[in-house]
Amino acid sequence: MKGSKDKKLKENLKQLIIDACEKDVDTQDVGDNDVMFGNESVLGLDSIDALQISIELQKAYNVNLSDSKELRRVFTSINALADYIQPE
Repeated sequence: MKGSKDKKLKENLKQLIIDACEKDVDTQDVGDNDVMFGNESVLGLDSIDALQISIELQKAYNVNLSDSKELRRVFTSINALADYIQPE
């Protein structure tokens, strides 16, 4: 199943991000297509948060995101991240 169609995976990713970045946000407040970084984001993530998330993703899903261009593409939304982790 493609990641963006897997509700459990997306819920787990939201919780992983919230926990890794110590954000006071409920997973229900994070939309699947919402922007994850910047002031307009519910999460308000920054580059330090990206590093924390990358570390946790590697632990939880054995995913290595070291290329900055790929990282920016993958971290655009929960759906994009879920599709990267679970492409099919």
